[in-house]
Amino acid sequence: MTTTAVGRDAESDALTFLTARGLKLIERNYRCKFGEIDLVMLDKDTICFVEVRFRSSDGYVDGVESITKSKVQRLVRTAEHYIANNRKREDLFYRFDVLSLGTTVDWIQNAFSADD
Repeated sequence: MTTTAVGRDAESDALTFLTARGLKLIERNYRCKFGEIDLVMLDKDTICFVEVRFRSSDGYVDGVESITKSKVQRLVRTAEHYIANNRKREDLFYRFDVLSLGTTVDWIQNAFSADD
């Protein structure tokens, strides 16, 4: 299985996990010139920008630890682009979540902020 296929499957699993917990999908694989956000979800009055991480074994660092400072900056800029281009959503709160899949599922809400 290719890396792309593994990533797509992990995103599908993450989507299933989050929708089972009441979140609603707004957009999948939002792309702009700054980068990509795996899942854009709505959790009541909060937009969740979700980065999905797949770990095939426990030998790797967890999902949050695998996100570099430059990746955080790209995610923040991409989220800002999303908000600026979706004016009907600009009054909502937003947060950055990480969903790490592997031998366990670890959903970290507010994993980082725009100020990180």
